[in-house]
Amino acid sequence: MQTLLTSAQMRQVDEFTIANKPIASIDLMEKAARAFVQSFLRDEFDTSKHIAIFCGKGNNGGDGLAIAHLLLSNGYLNIKVYITNFSSKQSTDFTINLQRLEESRCKKVILNNAADLKNIKADLIIDAILGSGLNKPLAGEYAELASQINKAKKKVYAVDVPTGFFAEGELPSNYNGVSAFKTICFQRPKINFFMPESVLATEQFEVVEIGLDEDFIEKQNTDFYLIEVRDIKKILKPRKLFSHKGTYGHALIIAGNTNTMGAALLSSMACLHTGAGLITACIPQSGLIALNTILPEVMALPRDEYTRIEDQHKYQAVAIGPGLGISTAHEHLLESLIAINRPLVIDADGLNMLAERQDLIEKLPQYSILTPHMKEFDRLFGEHNSWWETLQTARTQARRLKIVIVLKNQFTFICSPEGKVYINPTGHPAMAQGGMGDVLTGVITSFLAQKYTALNAAILGCFIHGQTGNELADNHFVVTASQVASGISTRIQQLI
Repeated sequence: MQTLLTSAQMRQVDEFTIANKPIASIDLMEKAARAFVQSFLRDEFDTSKHIAIFCGKGNNGGDGLAIAHLLLSNGYLNIKVYITNFSSKQSTDFTINLQRLEESRCKKVILNNAADLKNIKADLIIDAILGSGLNKPLAGEYAELASQINKAKKKVYAVDVPTGFFAEGELPSNYNGVSAFKTICFQRPKINFFMPESVLATEQFEVVEIGLDEDFIEKQNTDFYLIEVRDIKKILKPRKLFSHKGTYGHALIIAGNTNTMGAALLSSMACLHTGAGLITACIPQSGLIALNTILPEVMALPRDEYTRIEDQHKYQAVAIGPGLGISTAHEHLLESLIAINRPLVIDADGLNMLAERQDLIEKLPQYSILTPHMKEFDRLFGEHNSWWETLQTARTQARRLKIVIVLKNQFTFICSPEGKVYINPTGHPAMAQGGMGDVLTGVITSFLAQKYTALNAAILGCFIHGQTGNELADNHFVVTASQVASGISTRIQQLI
C-alpha cells in the first residue's frame, strides 16, 4: 500500500530528504521540475506553442521558474513567465531560480496586481502560483488572478496542486481556484484528488517521482492508503492440487425479485467467476427458469417457500440485497440473518431496509461488509454536505461497529474496522452502467466464501472489479455489468 500523506507531512518528507540523502533544497527542486517537464513533454510535444507560466514567490513558484528554464532548453521558444508580486515574501529557492532565469532569453512580466493581466496570449498555461497547504478559499489578488486564468479557457497544467485547491480536508462547495486540465504532482497524490469535488480543480492527475525518501514516507503515521497491484498479487491465493469445491466455500446470495431478477443473476455470475466453490441463489420462484438457463452451475433456493434461511452455517458467506425489494418478509429475513451473528455482505435493498431499522444497524455482526453508494450511505447515517464529511462518518461508523464499509465512488473508499481508509484506484467511466454494484457484491461475497478476511475480500473485490472494467474499456465505449462479471476470472488468472 502507498501511504498517502497530508501537505504538512509531505513538507516534513522534503526536509528529511534534504537532510539525509543528502541533497540541497535547490537540487531537489530541480529534480521536481525535471520530472514535471518529462511528463509535460509526453503530452505537449509541439515546441512552437506559446506557454504562459504563472509563478508565485514561494517554492511552488520556484518550481515554475525551473520548469521555464528546462522548457527553454528543450526547444520551447515562446515562453512568458508571469511573476505575482502580491506578497513581499519570497523563498530562497525561488530567488535562486529567478537569478538563473534572468540570464536566459525568457520573457518575464511582473504582476503587481491581477488587473495588470489584460490578456493571456498563450496556447497553454502552467500554474505554479501557490502550492499545497491552503485551508481557506482564495481571496484578493490571488482569487482575481485565478478567475482570469479560468476565463482564458486555455489548457492548464498545475504544478503539484492547482492554486486554491485544498490537498486534504473538506473542500468548499464554491471552489474559486484555478481549474486545471491536468495536475502533475510530486511523489504522492493529494488525498483530495480522490474526492469527486476535485473535478472542479483538475480533470486528471499524474504522479511523478522526484527522489523523496520512500522509507521515511512509508513509516509516517496515516489513515489513508492507496491500493497497488502488488498488494493484490500478495493477497491472492493460487489454487492448489487436491483442492475441491468445498475448499473454496459455499456462498449464499439472497437477491432478485419478480421484475429485478437481473440483479440476482449478475451477483451470482460474478460470484461464480470469482471462484466460490458452491453458490446458492435465494430467488423468487419466478426466476428459476432464468437461473437454470443462464447459470446452470448455481443452485437455487426458492424464496417463496422460506421466511428464513435454514441451516445458515453451511454457508461460508451470505450476501443480501441486490434487486431484493423491500417488504416485511424480507425485513424479517434480514433480521434473522443478523441474529445468527455471522458476517454478512449487505447491498442495495438490504441497506435500504437497514436504514428503516436503525436498531438492526447496532446489531450488525462484526466484520460484516456494507457496500453503499452515497445516497444509500446518507439513508443509513444521515445527510452529508461533502465527500470528506461522508468519509469521516464512514470511518467513525466502521470503527464503532467493527465492520467494513465500501463507499462506492469513482475511487472507492474502503473503511476498515480500525478506521483506516484504503483507496481503490481502479475503475473507468465506461462502467457507469446499471448492475455494476450487483457484480461487486458477488465478487466480494465470493472472496469471503473463499476464507479471505472481510477487509481483504473488499480490497480484492473492488480492485479486480475495477481493473476488469479498465481492460474492457480499452476496446469498448461502454462496459456492461455482465461483461465485467464474466471477465473477472481472466483478470484474476493474469494477476496470479
